[in-house]
Formats: sequence, C-alpha cells, structure tokens
Amino acid sequence: MSRVSKNPVIIPDNVTIKIVDASIVVTGPKGIMELIVQDNVLVNTDEKKIFFSMKQSNNTDAIAGTTRMLVYNMIIGVTKGFEKKLILIGVGYKAQIANGILNLSLGFSHPVIFPVPVGIQVEMPNQTEIILKGIDKHLVGQVAAKIRGFRSPEPYKGKGIRYENEIIIKKEGKKK
Repeated sequence: MSRVSKNPVIIPDNVTIKIVDASIVVTGPKGIMELIVQDNVLVNTDEKKIFFSMKQSNNTDAIAGTTRMLVYNMIIGVTKGFEKKLILIGVGYKAQIANGILNLSLGFSHPVIFPVPVGIQVEMPNQTEIILKGIDKHLVGQVAAKIRGFRSPEPYKGKGIRYENEIIIKKEGKKK
C-alpha cells in the first residue's frame, strides 16, 4: 500500500463530498469539482474523513496515493483556491487583459494574444505582473507554464517571463 494513501483526507465543515459510482464530486464555497476514480481504487468515507486503498495489491499501489492527492487538491481548490504569479522582466515587456484575452508585448515584432481558459481569473496589479487564480491546481499550473513558454527567461540577462520566486542562474558573457 502507498504511504501517501495510508493517510486519510480530512473533510472541512464547508465542503461536501459525494461518491457516485466511479466519480467523486467535491462542492465548496468557490465551486464544484469532479474526479473519475479508476476501477481498482477503493474509496471509503467516514463522517469527516476519506480513506483510499487498492482492491488488489499489485504494482499499481501508487494510483491510490495519486487519487488521494487529487482529492486533497480538489478540497483545497474549492475552499482556498490556487494562485500563480508571473513577472515580466525586460525593456518594453508588458501585458494587458481585456475581455478574457491576455495581450502580451514580449519584444517580438507582433503582440502575443492568449485567450484565457474558462476557470482561470487573471489579475494584473501592474503591467509587468500577472496573477492567475482558479480552483483547479492542474489548470492554473498549466496556464502559467503556457504563458511562461511564450518567452522563458534567457540565461544571460534574465529577460523573459518568470515565476515569482524563480531563481535564474545567469551565465557569463563572452570575454575578449
């Protein structure tokens, strides 16, 4: 049995969980999320806890641990939500949001236009900071990685889009 799946998930008071056939539906103050559970994972509930185990013990024990973490992240998402912060570093690098479309000026000859997916909220305290918020941890991380991929930080001057606490190791330039 997986070490992660041995720990039960504690259900907060403001979250309701329904287990219907092969799916788990988590409802909280920020929204509703659903997860389809694989056939060989057993899900049992107590009043305030959810337990995960495998139907038969074989090499797929890690699936129970993965399912446990996915449900845990769903509970965190519907109660607190997830957030990623991106910072644009470079002369003339800026971003604008209008009508669900993120317009990025990243030093190319053309602006980069990115339609924001459903389920993601974008906040911009200024033109060089982008804050992505949502209840789905996977979607928030995927959108942040997609935006960062438009101009990832280069190793000589560090220009580009980086995560808030990302450390870029700079290379030394040419010497004569």
